[in-house]
Amino acid sequence: MTTRRELRLNAFQMASPGHTWAGLWRHPRDTGSAYNSLDYWVDLARTAERGLFDGIFLADVLGQYDVYAGTADAALSRAAQAPNLDPFLVVPAMAQATRHLGFGVTANLTYEYPYPFARRITTLDHLTGGRVGWNIVTGYLESGARGMGQDTTRAHDTRYEAGDDFLEAAYKLWEGSWEAGAVRRDRAGGVFTDPARVHRIRHDGPYYRIDGRHLAEPSPQRTPVLYQAGTSSRGKIFAGRHAEAVFLNGQTKPLAAKAVRDLREAARAAGRDPYDIRMFLGATVIVAPTRAEALSLRDEYARYIDVEGQLALVSGWTGIDLSALGPDEALAYVKTNAMQSLVENLTQGGERPFTRADFAEFGPRGARAPFIVGAPSEVADELVAWAEATDADGFNLTRAVAPETLEAFVDLVVPELQSRGVFKTRYAEGTLREKLFPGSGPHLGASHPGAGFRRGTPQAFPAAS
Repeated sequence: MTTRRELRLNAFQMASPGHTWAGLWRHPRDTGSAYNSLDYWVDLARTAERGLFDGIFLADVLGQYDVYAGTADAALSRAAQAPNLDPFLVVPAMAQATRHLGFGVTANLTYEYPYPFARRITTLDHLTGGRVGWNIVTGYLESGARGMGQDTTRAHDTRYEAGDDFLEAAYKLWEGSWEAGAVRRDRAGGVFTDPARVHRIRHDGPYYRIDGRHLAEPSPQRTPVLYQAGTSSRGKIFAGRHAEAVFLNGQTKPLAAKAVRDLREAARAAGRDPYDIRMFLGATVIVAPTRAEALSLRDEYARYIDVEGQLALVSGWTGIDLSALGPDEALAYVKTNAMQSLVENLTQGGERPFTRADFAEFGPRGARAPFIVGAPSEVADELVAWAEATDADGFNLTRAVAPETLEAFVDLVVPELQSRGVFKTRYAEGTLREKLFPGSGPHLGASHPGAGFRRGTPQAFPAAS
């Protein structure tokens, strides 16, 4: 499919010294070890906004990767997403340093509760002026479940059933508890809020119960922009119903294109416009002024990839212990309670199953997603080609060596994309939702199921005041 839609870009980050490429924190120019300082995040945000990125997409995981060899030792020693910080707490500092940049923040709904979580999101949306999105995850690490006092994680599909219930409760709080105009700030009359326009929410679902009013007044977006990253069969149904943006991978264009088609069809089946969801492909980009310099940079980075760290990550993501896999032994399909779509892609989706050696490759196989190396014009060619072939809207650019891979993209690739008319030359005004969906307004669109809980709509829940 040919498209000339304006490309969307997020910087894919994590509040950890290491992210998806284990070992790169050791590179002498990498600053990832300063992940626990405000300066690190402020500098990152300013760079992303200078490049007119739509947002910073903050991954998170609750628990540690202890599937590999049955221990978390490799993850801890190799900084394989450990240690990590709460991503919510770095957002206000970045928001203060920027004006337009959005923030997609990951939170695991399995270990949250709608009533306090709704307030936390509303707080961030207020403090950022409406620039917050929530990346909805349901959790897959047994270590996280144990840390939260549970014997095991919920079954894969059950996690999404609980997610539907969580979202319904949250929509009621965000959309229907406080009417527009409930907050008066009437100094002369001494009335801050009109109590008659703040409504008690009652939700009695299979997983969550609420009886109370939303704690915070409505924020600019009310409901945050909703991101999701699940592409399993059940995950696609969930995303088709709830997501406004989806993060997906695919080691080949046909694989990624199928995932995009399936997600758009899931949205259609949920009664939504299929293009009410922005599709972001993960991508690693290594760019330099010339192709030769870019290839040299790729080889330099590759020397720092930590094999044990990579295997710890993939073992955690898939739920399969790769420590017993021979160097050239193909990974066999096993139904697990972790990332089912990833297991399917690694064993059934490509030209050949993945081997242990593939996971440590600093290249397309190791990335399991677009891996692009070259001069600015070559990188731009590839990004446009992937977008056209897959019907994706843009890319989540994976962190490699921080900050130089992001800075190089901003300085070299963004001007090239702009010269082709496929990337913006200035930000639009408005909230994150208005930037992602021009002309949409700050709140959920009418076809989104969350809008049905807005007070005064035909599908709104019965008033309980």
